[in-house]
Amino acid sequence: MNDAGQAIAMYQEAAEHNRQDPLLSGSVLNFPPYGQVVMTGDLHGHRRNFTKLQRFCDLEHLGARHVVLHELIHEEPVLLNGPDLSHQLLLDAAKWKCEFPDQVHFLLSNHELAQILNNEITKNGRVVTKDFENSVFAEHGSRGDEVLSALYDFIRSFPLAGRTRNRVWLSHSLPAPRDLPYFDNGVLTRSLTQSDLDDCGSAHMMVWGRYHTDGVLASLRELLDVDYFICGHQPQETGYDVLHSRMIILASDHNHGVFLPIDLNKPVELDALVHNIRPFAAIE
Repeated sequence: MNDAGQAIAMYQEAAEHNRQDPLLSGSVLNFPPYGQVVMTGDLHGHRRNFTKLQRFCDLEHLGARHVVLHELIHEEPVLLNGPDLSHQLLLDAAKWKCEFPDQVHFLLSNHELAQILNNEITKNGRVVTKDFENSVFAEHGSRGDEVLSALYDFIRSFPLAGRTRNRVWLSHSLPAPRDLPYFDNGVLTRSLTQSDLDDCGSAHMMVWGRYHTDGVLASLRELLDVDYFICGHQPQETGYDVLHSRMIILASDHNHGVFLPIDLNKPVELDALVHNIRPFAAIE
């Protein structure tokens, strides 16, 4: 078994770094007008792609580069009925945050939210939220409850979105067409409350939305005062998709997964964003 005390301490330290992030205002990270931000898609425990991401980002030598992580948990085990070890990736990400607190950032996603609210998610016949919990107990034994408590507090420290000065919005997803009329954008200006996270709360709407129409994106562009949206959440077998010339959806959780470096110091156009999408397979 791995050291539960070390895991607890790491989650606690990383959560404090998230809450004290100098880029954070309310529940939005505001990136500076210089350097680069590397946006990922859902990782779902994909350790190889995470390792390649760390290698590409090279944060030790590139102090003006930021990286944004989301949907780290709930992997698909290689073996039938195998354990979900994505909590190990979450801990590795927490360690990365502690090593580079001003450069590594997280966004809340629907799977992490479901896990901390104990709302079941099923996938391919598995209750992934329960499998995740069982795997934490298998690793940490009698201290599993303590580790989960620290892990859940870490997830609760995740903000909802990021914004760049060159008008790009980063979030796990966006409110769905049916939810947009009820979405309270005040959720972006405050620390998240339990009512924000619960069903029908605006944070819940933000991380669960799908099937965005051109009209919804136009409304959100005006509401959020941005030009482009970079998100995950919706599976992409080829790594990414572009919706309505305004939204790029990334996936980072398979062999065709991708990530997107965005330069923060110059105007952004869709063609340049798409051109900059990088496959993990190209990273040695």
